[in-house]
Amino acid sequence: MAPAADRQGYWGPTTSTLDWCEENYLVTRYIAEFWNTVSNLIMIIPPILGAIQSIKDGLERRYSAAYLALTVVGMGSWCFHMTLKYEMQLLDELPMIYSCCIFVYCMFECFKMKSSVNYHLIFTLVLFSLIVTTIYLKVKEPVFHQVMYGLLVFALVLRSIYIVTWVYPWLRGLGYTSLGLFLLGFLLWNIDNIFCDSLRDFRNKFPPIIGVTTQFHAWWHIFTGLGSYLHILFSLYTRTLYLRYRPKVKFLFGIWPVIMFEPLRKH
Repeated sequence: MAPAADRQGYWGPTTSTLDWCEENYLVTRYIAEFWNTVSNLIMIIPPILGAIQSIKDGLERRYSAAYLALTVVGMGSWCFHMTLKYEMQLLDELPMIYSCCIFVYCMFECFKMKSSVNYHLIFTLVLFSLIVTTIYLKVKEPVFHQVMYGLLVFALVLRSIYIVTWVYPWLRGLGYTSLGLFLLGFLLWNIDNIFCDSLRDFRNKFPPIIGVTTQFHAWWHIFTGLGSYLHILFSLYTRTLYLRYRPKVKFLFGIWPVIMFEPLRKH
């Protein structure tokens, strides 16, 4: 049997500028990085349900857009890790920028009149997205994308800290849980990159059921997917509080968080 790195898969030679630590086509010849692919389900299915619920609840369209943007990121990441093709890589990385821009808009518009539109902020975020897209297509440097994405995340973190420190301190649990999960995913992402050779050696020495637990890029998807979902809930909770609704975090089947609310009745 040829080494995993040399196996030929259904999608042919790798053309992406990144190839992660998971051994290619080890599980099936139809998926280049199996665990890095299927772990994206957490970014696909729950946000779709969240978007449907937000539409039913009559929420502002920015929130259904935020949910669906997270779904698009998950689908793009699925296609990228399944094929390791450059075109699919762009389908993963560029929506990360666009979705974060939507998150930024939601967070910075939490304390405005209902259904208000900040055209200046929309213009700024669209312009930022266009500039990042144009430069990234030109230079094809993953570090540039990571830095631009990091700037957007940093803006979200600062805004979240402001809200839980000065506006709604009782939302610290939800806000910091979202941030903590994202940072944990980022830590595992770095471990996967830095200690890849050691991780592969470990997987070769132990049964697959144990080795799969060291697929830290897949864990990055899981933790950042959950962290991003909770961030949308945090943003939505902040917004509905400002609009004088009665939001509550409930858990479907005892495990999955959703927000339920009702408008404040006038006496």
